[in-house]
Amino acid sequence: QVQLVESGGGLVQAGGSLRLSCAASGRTFSSYDMGWFRQAPGKEREFVAAISRSGGSTYYGDSVKGRFTISRDNAKNTVNLQMNSLKAEDTAVYYCAAKAYAMTSAVLTTAQRYDYWGQGTQVTVSS
Repeated sequence: QVQLVESGGGLVQAGGSLRLSCAASGRTFSSYDMGWFRQAPGKEREFVAAISRSGGSTYYGDSVKGRFTISRDNAKNTVNLQMNSLKAEDTAVYYCAAKAYAMTSAVLTTAQRYDYWGQGTQVTVSS
């Protein structure tokens, strides 16, 4: 069992930055590939970024490439999402998710394949 708690959301102006963090419980954090997803009102949950168990591989959704950076610290059981050059369209609830031993990158981009989810943190970008 893994419990995930996101933090770092808030209100920021367009062009600004935010750093989201996700703290995971348990001693097997390094066994999970981690992802960030977001969901805006009236829209489906969208893949944002993912990182492999070791942190050696990262994946990004097209809409955030070059602006967002995912990282993890297995010693601290945390995964972070640095968000720069924020746009109004980045406004959403951001969720952290954990997937045990994802075999392919395609798994990591699919919300339904994840095993555990956090409660989400709101990010609002004002234009």
